[in-house]
Amino acid sequence: MNFIVVGCGRVGAELALRLYKSGHQVVVVDQNEASFNRISPEFRGRTVWGETLRQDVLERAGIQNADGLAAVTNSDTLNAAVAHAARKIYKVPVIVCRNYDPRLRGMLEAFGLQIVSSTAWGAQRTEELLTSVSSRAVFSAGNGEVEIYELVIPDSWAGRTWDELCPGNAGTLPVALTRAGRAILPVSDIKFESGDVLHVSATFDGIKSLRARLGFGVEA
Repeated sequence: MNFIVVGCGRVGAELALRLYKSGHQVVVVDQNEASFNRISPEFRGRTVWGETLRQDVLERAGIQNADGLAAVTNSDTLNAAVAHAARKIYKVPVIVCRNYDPRLRGMLEAFGLQIVSSTAWGAQRTEELLTSVSSRAVFSAGNGEVEIYELVIPDSWAGRTWDELCPGNAGTLPVALTRAGRAILPVSDIKFESGDVLHVSATFDGIKSLRARLGFGVEA
């Protein structure tokens, strides 16, 4: 597939290398020629130096035939403008836009773009690692708005059910229950046993409430 990476900072350089090593055709665009020095010598794709919003620069990068574009500069306004042009003018089918400043995320969402906010996601994950000693996130969707968590059922909840643990679901849904090495799809009235491994899909507020009900100390 043909991909364009706009912005050759640390994120762009790493992304370009990963796409290239996965067998794709990759073009990196940046207005600072020295930025291309960040790319690993293993990279054998193309680089295009020029103002990233100029039509001729984007067309030299092959945007007319691009299967996807990632706008990953450290300017949210530039990312939004490039991504919007790629979608509306060139009909690029897959576009991902980096959100650098969480305060400007609403602007990017207003364009209806697929957003990756490494700053917001990183802060949330750091908070979880600092405060969540009895559970952990094993999968993150979007920018961490919904994640799948793994929790171990404590002795105090043996014999009780999911309906008791999470009445009305309250921002959480059961995904799987593993007991003695065997996983099942949990039903609402299944009775927990001490040491069961429960996987739940939850929002950040939902998992905080669930941890509190399980009595996970500082996680409450």
